[in-house]
Amino acid sequence: MARAGRARATVRDVAAETGLSIATVSRVLNGGAGVAPHTRELVLAAVERLGDQAPRPRADPRADPRADPRAAQRADPRADPRAASGPRQPLAGAVYVRCPYLLTDYFGLIVSSVGETIDLHGRQMILGAGEAAQDAAVLPGLPARPGVAGAILVLPPEPEEELARLRDRGFPFVVVDPRTRPPKDIPAVSAAHFAGGRALMAHVTELGHRRVGIIGGPTRWLPSEARLAGYTASLAGAGVLPEPALLRSVPEPSAEHGYRAAGELLDLPERPTALVAFNDKMAVGALWAAAERGLRVPGDLSVAGFDDIDVSRATTPPLTTVRQPLQEMGRMAVTLLMRLLSRHTVEALHVSLATELVVRGSTGPAPR
Repeated sequence: MARAGRARATVRDVAAETGLSIATVSRVLNGGAGVAPHTRELVLAAVERLGDQAPRPRADPRADPRADPRAAQRADPRADPRAASGPRQPLAGAVYVRCPYLLTDYFGLIVSSVGETIDLHGRQMILGAGEAAQDAAVLPGLPARPGVAGAILVLPPEPEEELARLRDRGFPFVVVDPRTRPPKDIPAVSAAHFAGGRALMAHVTELGHRRVGIIGGPTRWLPSEARLAGYTASLAGAGVLPEPALLRSVPEPSAEHGYRAAGELLDLPERPTALVAFNDKMAVGALWAAAERGLRVPGDLSVAGFDDIDVSRATTPPLTTVRQPLQEMGRMAVTLLMRLLSRHTVEALHVSLATELVVRGSTGPAPR
């Protein structure tokens, strides 16, 4: 029976009680499809704890776990329906950081800032890094891993469906630099790739370049799509229709792949006067290809990159590029996760941090 004088609970209260998103709670209460049985159990258990004041789910005998005597055994201990009512305490434990790549300049900057910020919050970090970890099935076991409260996933290779399953189990996590567009109720931090690409190409076209070769990143990567859209938007603004012959996509954004793609573009009967690469490493490969053909940068050919990692300042000439706030991305991800672990409502689930155009000596006026 509800206590007198207490305000009626809302869907938001149920979401706070379970640690799930409001959208997920609403799907359960409205009998929506696509909800994991475990998630449905968490919501129904929270409704029972809140009593008559909670919104009641629509009857759905096929999805009601209360008819199953084994449901309590499958419930997450952190949402045990037998737990005493009252304010829910922050989730205790370490933060698992998954970065299945070499911790070089790009990923190293992100992970180091994540580790420093986790330490400031008085928590431990468990790091799973290295290319060998790409094929490891890590996510399904995270909710049951002893001593782990939440996770930071850096450019996760797992498909969207696997991220959604982890979300539906009520496990707190934040994605940094998502490879694909994450579901709207999964917290994610990234850079403003479209705006950065548009600013870079606007700089190139303002220098008079109209025949611009684009060396894009792996297809179906969210950053690749967003940067390419920014590049083509600025070209269109300058009255140039992008030519398919001037676009190359690579399977891996490395200097070697940039070198090969740039060579193909520079060997065209009418070569481009500028090359814009997906990242700085690929732009370095483009510089190699230009030097091999005796082209002066920027006198004969302008070259630009993206990211502003250390190598962009070590080339001759230094690279024009777009600065990504890599360390701030790591800090912001930890901040969002700490709010989730403290059971606070997170309103801004998809955070896009501003980029900055950095003009150096690798770009110049288009040759006459």
